[in-house]
Amino acid sequence: MQIGEIASATGISRDTLRFYEKRGLLRARRSANGYRDYPPEAVELLRYIRLAQTLGFTLAEIEADLPLLSEPDAAAPQLRAALERKLTDIDQRINGLHLLRSELARRLGDNMQACPLQSQR
Repeated sequence: MQIGEIASATGISRDTLRFYEKRGLLRARRSANGYRDYPPEAVELLRYIRLAQTLGFTLAEIEADLPLLSEPDAAAPQLRAALERKLTDIDQRINGLHLLRSELARRLGDNMQACPLQSQR
């Protein structure tokens, strides 16, 4: 598949495809005329990358798990563990945001005349 075909099939821009290739997430052969030629299985790989991104994984995290995709059935426990780690990370970030929100609300509720960013006792 040429870059336009894979872009149409996945909804991913050509620039993003080139970026993924530069990072090593995606591989393409070069034809004699220099065009990129992607294997058909690249579509499924790109869907995995996009899904992982929507689930909060960074490209670095996706790159680390990429070798697991060569045998997805065998890698299922490892991928499940990665999802569990991400869930724990999200829970910790949510807790941190709750604490931050409480602190902001407290500063806004205290002495309405004072600057809310001044050190409060």
